[in-house]
Amino acid sequence: MTHPPSTSSETAHAEASAQRVVAVVVTYNREQLLSECLDALAAQERRPDAVVVIDNASTDASGRVADQHAVGADVVHLRRNVGGAGGFAAGIARALVRHEADWVWVMDDDTIPRPSALKALLDALELSPVRLSVLSSRAVWTDGRDHPMNRPRTRMGSSTEDKRDAARAGGRPIRTASYVSALLNAEDVRRLGLPYADYFIWSDDFEHTGRLLRHGRGIHVPASVVEHRTARFGDAQANPGSRFYFDVRNRIWALARTSSFTPKEKVLYGGRTALGWLVRLVRHRGDLFDVGMRGLLAAVRRGPRPSAVVLELDGEAAADVRRIERAAGR
Repeated sequence: MTHPPSTSSETAHAEASAQRVVAVVVTYNREQLLSECLDALAAQERRPDAVVVIDNASTDASGRVADQHAVGADVVHLRRNVGGAGGFAAGIARALVRHEADWVWVMDDDTIPRPSALKALLDALELSPVRLSVLSSRAVWTDGRDHPMNRPRTRMGSSTEDKRDAARAGGRPIRTASYVSALLNAEDVRRLGLPYADYFIWSDDFEHTGRLLRHGRGIHVPASVVEHRTARFGDAQANPGSRFYFDVRNRIWALARTSSFTPKEKVLYGGRTALGWLVRLVRHRGDLFDVGMRGLLAAVRRGPRPSAVVLELDGEAAADVRRIERAAGR
């Protein structure tokens, strides 16, 4: 269901420092990185008002690290691994339902925010002359280079006024953002719904932020810096192996089965995606062809299941998700 953007001046212009920010971290078997992520949240110049950690049925000590960390997180231990997409659906819903968030700051467990990361996002929010739906951070690798996996898409056709408004807040207009570090307007999520849990991994953030920014405004804030501590520095052309299935299925779901993008954007993003797949298949000598075909067939056969169904083994999480999705008319 498509909703027009809110025009609430109170929400648009409320002082950023007074906003209730809830950080949501999704973790799976990364106990050391999770500890560093939570250390970084505790060390923020402007700390989040609450932290939610979704433990995706980790088999290492990640759950215990989250439970015992001094940041005092609200930790949800899921019974099975529902991937980053399911974890973010559950975590964002919990932030809205149980912590009454005004803004939700989402990140993976290998995201290490610099001390000023959240403050810089809120400073930009306060400086913006227009209402914002999404703000994204600059993600760098461990050596300080911009991480190619997490570059937000600049909004096509941005007007001079749009660019000027974004520049006043210290940023640039964006069309989608990565969940490595994004600040989401809770009011918009309540109106437009949660990410699809059934994506499992990849493109859940592309579709969800695309949905929030179809009619909303978003900016990339370079002053807000986080480290994305992936094992290797790489881009989308790295060999994803069996995960290529999710890349193909989910991108087709996002572009063909949602209204998150305009027809023109679907053609453009679809063309770029297909070209990227072709380059990847050639580069890896067709090793990914069978995996990609399975993803294609899965996308054609059905769309994503309701997120509450994906999370049905975890009743409390499913109930939170169902509450938000029903209110959004989804």
